[in-house]
Amino acid sequence: MDELGHAVIEPDGEAYNGVVREFGEGILGVDGRIERPALAALVFGSPERLARLNALVHPAVQRREAELIGLFGKRQPDGIAVVEAAILIETGSYKRYDRIILTACREDQQVERAMRRAGANEADVRARLSRQMPLEEKRKFADFVIDTSGEKENTVRQTRAAFEALRSIEL
Repeated sequence: MDELGHAVIEPDGEAYNGVVREFGEGILGVDGRIERPALAALVFGSPERLARLNALVHPAVQRREAELIGLFGKRQPDGIAVVEAAILIETGSYKRYDRIILTACREDQQVERAMRRAGANEADVRARLSRQMPLEEKRKFADFVIDTSGEKENTVRQTRAAFEALRSIEL
């Protein structure tokens, strides 16, 4: 979903004009593209502004997602489409899916992994995590929980088990 979110705010994306209108040309780089760090600085401290950004971006992302899933369904009628999104539960979007898989690890691991991203700083990472629903609350919505805090082999084993369980479900 992040990739779709990035695509819809590109200059030719469906949400570009609305986002620039709402947040101003100060978020644009010299190439005319929205600079996501500049946009993030404006919205992530303000729930109202974040909600406005989400209202501009999410409908376009959801349309693209539906199109991709539809294409996949035509090519793979018995396939399993997987959508990866960090705030699926918080936004209520989880209701659009047949099953929810939650991946979970300790908070210190979340921070460590996020810090590997270019331009990440610990204060911003921790601030974003603090605005997310607590993991224990998210577990209540999950059909499967994959613990990613251990060895990769353990994560792969859990993922295979979830996949096999999903394959056996009649929808």
